[in-house]
Amino acid sequence: MEKFIDNYINNSIDVKKKILETPEIKEAIIKSVYAIIDAYKNGHKFLTAGNGGSAADAQHIAAELVAKFFIERPALNALALTTNSSILTAVGNDYGHEFALARQVQAYTNEGDVLLAISTSGNSKNILLAIDEAKKKGAFIIGLVGGKSCKMDKVCDITIKTPSEVTPNIQEAHIMIGHIICALVERELFERGN
Repeated sequence: MEKFIDNYINNSIDVKKKILETPEIKEAIIKSVYAIIDAYKNGHKFLTAGNGGSAADAQHIAAELVAKFFIERPALNALALTTNSSILTAVGNDYGHEFALARQVQAYTNEGDVLLAISTSGNSKNILLAIDEAKKKGAFIIGLVGGKSCKMDKVCDITIKTPSEVTPNIQEAHIMIGHIICALVERELFERGN
């Protein structure tokens, strides 16, 4: 068991080291932060969505922005589209599960908003439909995906690719990236006086 634990932790560390060593990933994170800051400065909101563990990450990231990350500050307008079980089940029943997120994007998204779409595969049908609806509404799309080439690569304004094909390691890196984004958004909006 100890060997398994060591291997698991080392694999997770290796993915994060690859992120640290890949300028394109850091550049995509920074561009994402600026897109979110620009949306907030212009009175827009941040929406996020995912499936399974990625849904939990979406909710976690939205919570950090509404509550706080490090800094005592006013709440930021952030909405996870995965939290209302009545909406998810009603839309799933009436239209099909694949439309549960897109229908909410249609209801809540305005031009200038930012959608963070999280998918380890980058090919989740319900996420792709949500992205399509968000584009129609004039939102800016950030994709948080794994290392494989995927459909989201072609439809997001920015794609942050985690250099792994192992779902748990991708998810561990995704929440780290989400935390970095939250910390930088807070710092730029509230510490630097921008």
